[in-house]
Amino acid sequence: MKKDNQSCVTEIIFLGFSDFQAMQDLLFLLILIFYLIALIGNSLILILSSTDPTLHSPMYFFLRILSVLEIGYTCTIIPKTLGHLFSEGRTISFVGCGIQMYFFILFGITECCLLSVMAYDRYIAICKPLQYSGIMNFRECVLLASIPWGIGIVVAFGQSISIFTLPFCGPNRINHFFCDILPVLRLATADTFKNEVAIATVTVIFITVPFVLILLSYVLIIVTILMMPAAENRRKAFSTCSSHLIVVSLFYGTTTFTYIRPKSMYSLDSDRILSLLYTVVIPAFNPIIYSLRNKEIKAAFMKAIGRRKALLR
Repeated sequence: MKKDNQSCVTEIIFLGFSDFQAMQDLLFLLILIFYLIALIGNSLILILSSTDPTLHSPMYFFLRILSVLEIGYTCTIIPKTLGHLFSEGRTISFVGCGIQMYFFILFGITECCLLSVMAYDRYIAICKPLQYSGIMNFRECVLLASIPWGIGIVVAFGQSISIFTLPFCGPNRINHFFCDILPVLRLATADTFKNEVAIATVTVIFITVPFVLILLSYVLIIVTILMMPAAENRRKAFSTCSSHLIVVSLFYGTTTFTYIRPKSMYSLDSDRILSLLYTVVIPAFNPIIYSLRNKEIKAAFMKAIGRRKALLR
């Protein structure tokens, strides 16, 4: 690839929400609110589960990693989006676009795989409770957590390099608010068939396969729960899985519809709305879901407030 081919486009212009000019201030305010909720909520879960000894279990170990991913995910996209809504400039450098896409793919793929690891953790806890502490020891937890990160790093690097080594010597405007894969790929002035095949392959392997594994885990979990003799035990078992199941439904519901639906159903407006959901709204809802439906986190939060009050006296 010739170097001059790669230097044709030096910056990417986001059209973003320019067609909603009258709603710019409202969009800025709403996105800022969700961004702050996502940052504060995930940071709070991260701090509580790290400092409270009662939350030093495999489930909360993976939840801490999920919070890190959510913080990274939102910080990769939202600050730039808020800047574009606040000012007239809606550009990003070509290199900056590549970096943004890399981290977007990294955090997205890692989260897909981590959610399947969390489902496996719940499967062991409910279906094999007597063996849980032996199977989910610290070494095993670190290994299971490192696999999603390793997959995310490799996939993000491969996809970013394959896209940004294409020639970009034509238009440099995308009807989006961040450097998403498909909108950027459409700007390439070359045959992108191989890239589209690679994207489809990655989508099937690292979105569909983890989702199938999650479904399988929950089928086995539900069968085990239904076989429990005591209604109270069934209720407790369901409650330990409900938060994770809601998060999985929200995350996979939006990402699957965004990247796996047929081309005939693609729409620039729907893409932007779906992207807002999984980059802004869902990261803000996840800590709320885990906090409101988890007695241990609420207890840890109340203890932290109690300690804070005692120090201020």
